[in-house]
Amino acid sequence: MSSDLPSVDLTATSPFVAAINFAVAEATGSRVTGHVDLGPEQHTPWGVVHGGVYCSVVESAASIGASTAVREHGQFAVGVNNNTDFIRSMTAGRVEVVAEPVQQGRTQQLWQVQLTRAEDGKLVARGQVRLQNVPLPGS
Repeated sequence: MSSDLPSVDLTATSPFVAAINFAVAEATGSRVTGHVDLGPEQHTPWGVVHGGVYCSVVESAASIGASTAVREHGQFAVGVNNNTDFIRSMTAGRVEVVAEPVQQGRTQQLWQVQLTRAEDGKLVARGQVRLQNVPLPGS
């Protein structure tokens, strides 16, 4: 990567990712893992975790992995479509996050993300994100 391109630590937690409690454990161009601790601060008025939290985690994990995959080409990846399915509701607890690419091309990538309950491995939500590879600012 050219030294005049902006340096971004994709493993560091951004303020938004921190706000949704997504802690990234591993971030490569072929896998992103981490966890989210869920609780009342992410609830709907009815006492369950808001689906937007799951959508945001899915988008964040896929974007981190996809951007890592194309960084050496002077690019980053932006989501152009996010489909997230909510399988079971939660009120509190930890979900494990695993994101892996389905397809990685020159201009677009498709990533799959699964969120499972840490206590028993049951699927809570799953998502798929299509991302566009775009030039880094200044490249």
